[in-house]
Amino acid sequence: MKRDLLKNKNFTLLLAGNAVSLLGSNMQQFALSLYVLAVTGSATIFSTMLSISILPRILMTPFAGVFGDWFDRKKSIVLMDTINGLLIGAYAFYFFMNGSLSVPSIYLLVVLLEITEIFFGSAMAAVTPSIVKKEELFDANSLKSIVSNLFSMLSPMIAAGLYGVLGMQGILVINSVSFFLSAFSETFIEVPALHKKPQKISLEFFWQDFKEGLTIMKDLKIVRNIIGLGMILNFSLGALFSVGLFYILREVLSASDVELGMFSSLLSLSMVLTPLLLAGFAKKVDLGKLLIYSFFAVSFVILSMGMIVSDGLFDRNMVFVLLIGLSFIIGIFVSMANISLGTLFDTLVPKQAMGRVGTVMGLMMTIIQPVGQVLMGIGMDTLKPQYPILLAGAIMALGVLYYKKPFLAKEEVKTAA
Repeated sequence: MKRDLLKNKNFTLLLAGNAVSLLGSNMQQFALSLYVLAVTGSATIFSTMLSISILPRILMTPFAGVFGDWFDRKKSIVLMDTINGLLIGAYAFYFFMNGSLSVPSIYLLVVLLEITEIFFGSAMAAVTPSIVKKEELFDANSLKSIVSNLFSMLSPMIAAGLYGVLGMQGILVINSVSFFLSAFSETFIEVPALHKKPQKISLEFFWQDFKEGLTIMKDLKIVRNIIGLGMILNFSLGALFSVGLFYILREVLSASDVELGMFSSLLSLSMVLTPLLLAGFAKKVDLGKLLIYSFFAVSFVILSMGMIVSDGLFDRNMVFVLLIGLSFIIGIFVSMANISLGTLFDTLVPKQAMGRVGTVMGLMMTIIQPVGQVLMGIGMDTLKPQYPILLAGAIMALGVLYYKKPFLAKEEVKTAA
């Protein structure tokens, strides 16, 4: 099926364009992190640079959702990638003229790129289900997952090498070119015109259509549960990997930079290999059941992690090896859960409303992640490390029990579709 899907010119062009822009964006993000830390030496500035993107997402989500459903999606994604290319190219020129980037200019760049990303994501929400057959959606999301995780794994290594040779300016030039190439490939994609632009653009029509998107989420219980499960995933796993495990590896186990790199690479590798090796098996399982079973498995693995890091249970090297192994297993199940979530969303949400529903879902998941990170940090500072980890696993297990019913009721999933 995947081989047939790759014969689909529209999907292949979309996948290629996304791959190029994703590589450039991830390289730039990594290089900007290195640049900010090198120039300022401040962890506070570094952390605020990473977290400031939540502000435009909160403010722009309602507008972006309606935008994605009102206007021609192909023209929108081409326009957003072109704007990104011009914006980053302007920053490359600014760097060339001044020899550096100021901290305020970096903040501005992060905010502007987040705004274009929000509008791009809104327009992109319905593109894949519009250009592939319904029975091909699982394979399509599997391929997108492979590309996303592969380039997420490779881009820091490539960026580190290029940053050392070309510097920040060279990375900006490369990323600018990558967005122009992505926009160029997207001009050849044929996307059905499913947008619904009103005869008159006004605030009244805007609020009317925005509330219509909220009504769709209210009426489709399983869509609400998809958002709920996604929030739990971001709350628990975002906190676990970005704060909890990093703290344990660095502060408790005194892991070296090489060991941290190995840990991160193996986690990414599990998410690349899963769609390649297990997609055939996963397609034979009902999507709702696959999603719930994957979440249950992740919650039990997290609980196992909490017990492993308990004082005196295993020696340091054994704890490190077990954490790597369990993280690899989590990567497998999370990859399956993400593909299932994406496919269910593509199947159940009307294409004309995917921009509005998708942006609201993205907003909810974005808001909840820093909450989990802060709470995990407080827990790590005030309690023994195993307790915040055990709590994260328990929260995920309880959340799955709360949301599981419509996913296991196969007839309800079909009705919602």
